[in-house]
Amino acid sequence: MEIDLLAYGFWVAVLQIIAIDILLGGDNAVVIALACRQLPEKQRKIGIFYGVAGAIVLRVILIFFALQLLAITWLKVIGGILLLWIGIKLILPEHNQHKNVNATTSIYGAVRTIIIADAVMSLDNVVAVAAASKGNLYLVVFGILVSIPIIVYGSQLVIKLMDRFPIVITAGGALLGWIGGSMIATDPAIVTEVKYYIPYSEYVVSAVGAVLVVLIGKIFTKISKSKK
Repeated sequence: MEIDLLAYGFWVAVLQIIAIDILLGGDNAVVIALACRQLPEKQRKIGIFYGVAGAIVLRVILIFFALQLLAITWLKVIGGILLLWIGIKLILPEHNQHKNVNATTSIYGAVRTIIIADAVMSLDNVVAVAAASKGNLYLVVFGILVSIPIIVYGSQLVIKLMDRFPIVITAGGALLGWIGGSMIATDPAIVTEVKYYIPYSEYVVSAVGAVLVVLIGKIFTKISKSKK
């Protein structure tokens, strides 16, 4: 697997991975802050550093296995459908995901909490990044490394932007729907038939996926609000 830094597709994939990490990993900074809030001030940076490093290593390992699985026939279809649901879930109103994140007074405890919480919360992120990378682990690592400072230092800003401009969330859901549609259209089991019956099949199915995510997400949101 070689990386062509001048290729248009490479930078599109990098931007997709960064967008996914920000949209689906925006809670990471909150988890880190909660886990380290009772550490002495001098130890907080150490706890944050090792916690983030451990979470990143674990995520790369999980994505590596996800990349291997997505090469199996029909699994890209399953992964694509899962990604459509993740996009819909992103658009739906959020619940408090951090009430069970406990603070600790030891660096080891804080690091352990960060890594475990990230592993539990990162399934959607792992599937989405694996899909956006199209099987290139080097691209995954590059995208994650670029997005680290954005997640750690800019996630609160991104969350505020999402609260103020709901279109950001909708666009993120559409992006996940697009990638999910692309996964489905390129599954080895059906790719030949799809290309035969649908011109520009990958783009068409990707667009359908994006539209479906936004429409279903908005419908579920209205239903949820009407029940309150």
